[in-house]
Amino acid sequence: MKILLSNDDGYFAPGLIILAEHIAKIADITVVAPERNRSGASNSLTLDRPLSVRKASNGFFYVNGTPTDCVHIALTGLMDSMPDMVISGINDGANMGDDTIYSGTVAAAMEGHLLDIPSIAVSMSQHNSTHFETAARVAVELIQHYQKHGFKSSTLLNVNVPDIPYEELQGRTVTRLGKRHKAEPVVQLKTPRNETVYWVGAAGLPNDGGPGTDFYAVANKQVSISPIHVDLTKYAQMDEIKEWLSTEGQK
Repeated sequence: MKILLSNDDGYFAPGLIILAEHIAKIADITVVAPERNRSGASNSLTLDRPLSVRKASNGFFYVNGTPTDCVHIALTGLMDSMPDMVISGINDGANMGDDTIYSGTVAAAMEGHLLDIPSIAVSMSQHNSTHFETAARVAVELIQHYQKHGFKSSTLLNVNVPDIPYEELQGRTVTRLGKRHKAEPVVQLKTPRNETVYWVGAAGLPNDGGPGTDFYAVANKQVSISPIHVDLTKYAQMDEIKEWLSTEGQK
């Protein structure tokens, strides 16, 4: 197999390096990642300036842009042929529930999915993780399973792995995205020039995190695998909005 690897933590991130080491044993890999940490970049694409691509001593390519830029450039100009799969990660921190909206890790995988390439985003369950090896082994297993069985339709998977030794995992489970409470308020600080600056507050704790959700699976030492898609249309509300528009001009 030919696999494109990317992430949002930067080409130097330990999660990406460990992932590349494991996948290189079973596939031909190309690594294209941001030159610095771009966590929270979501699906942003750089359109106001040209981007440069450089090659590190370990063979990784790095781009002065977003995770989406990295995968887009790789698939539309840098690689000689399309890969069989796009893998993004391993992210140092969870991408569960609402996190997926902001995640650069998920965005990188989504860019592959938009070009109809099977894509997987892989994240650890917490920041400052110590068991990237666990997630790397999980990723290899998913790739090998895909080699044998493939997917029946276009697929984008969001995978979250507990930060525990591989032997302590309690299996894998298919989940839906949960939901977090409202984020913490921004933190206001004063600079030496007496200017007010703001740090975005921490993400909220799980609000919808019961059985069947990604939060619940990870809390119970299971690998969470959530199939996600790009279509944001709220189909169930279309008739309601049509009716709402039809009342225009009525008293």
